[in-house]
Amino acid sequence: MNAPRRRNTAPPREEVLVAAMATIAERGLDGLTMAGLGREVGMSSGHLLYYFRSKDELLLQTLEWSEGRLGEERRGLLARPGTARERLDAYIDLYVPDGPRDPHWILWLEVWNRSQNADHAARARQAAIEGAWHRDLVAIVAEGVSRGEFRRVDADRFAARLRALLDGFSVHVAVGLPGTGRSQVLDHVREFVDESLMRGTQRT
Repeated sequence: MNAPRRRNTAPPREEVLVAAMATIAERGLDGLTMAGLGREVGMSSGHLLYYFRSKDELLLQTLEWSEGRLGEERRGLLARPGTARERLDAYIDLYVPDGPRDPHWILWLEVWNRSQNADHAARARQAAIEGAWHRDLVAIVAEGVSRGEFRRVDADRFAARLRALLDGFSVHVAVGLPGTGRSQVLDHVREFVDESLMRGTQRT
């Protein structure tokens, strides 16, 4: 009697995404190929394309998975007891890349670079990622204003400005632009927060 043929089952989706992120961290985006990733998880590149349809979709799903983990960490930080300023500093610290070639930021930059050719649904998924960061920042600023920790500002407008500043500086950190290391960027951003939110506040 012939031995039963083993089923070619696909690994869990998260295993593929973990392997993709690990490859980006180790070898950069140039080192991430469908064939190489397939070898890592025991699948052919054809099977990967069957499940993810394209490399663009694989990258977007990997970014969504990475953002999900960051979102859990962000919510944990923001739920801690303390002042609104302490929570804002924690948010900023989580936002800014760890250093040059931070894999999450390199992936984020690549996905957004490809988004000009993406369909409406893919762009909406990217906008959802940005929206989650924005809503959390608005909530922190609004809390600080309501408690009198921050001077009165439009929380939504201020959050948009602060995130633009964070995005610009974070790109510089991620690509290793000289003179914009992580510690320097954190100093710049916190100085902006001090000047914009903390001066002239009155505690009741």
